[in-house]
Amino acid sequence: MHGYTGDVGRAWDSHVETIYKVALVIMFLVVIFNLGQALYFMMTEKDESKRTVWALTRRISFSLLLIAMVIVGIRMGWIHPHGVGQ
Repeated sequence: MHGYTGDVGRAWDSHVETIYKVALVIMFLVVIFNLGQALYFMMTEKDESKRTVWALTRRISFSLLLIAMVIVGIRMGWIHPHGVGQ
């Protein structure tokens, strides 16, 4: 019985790591989308619209959240830095 619960714990950790990495990729895509949206608004709108500013503000907010998620993932052991230069 002890071996079974240990296997479930490792499987659970594996699922958490996978879900966390997928969430990071989705967050990165949201950042890229907001950057593209801001570029589109900047190029197409010539009036005093605030849509470009809001898209860039969202991009910065999501970027900060993405950085925080990477830090938490490294601290929790779900993400492993590659160690280039060590």
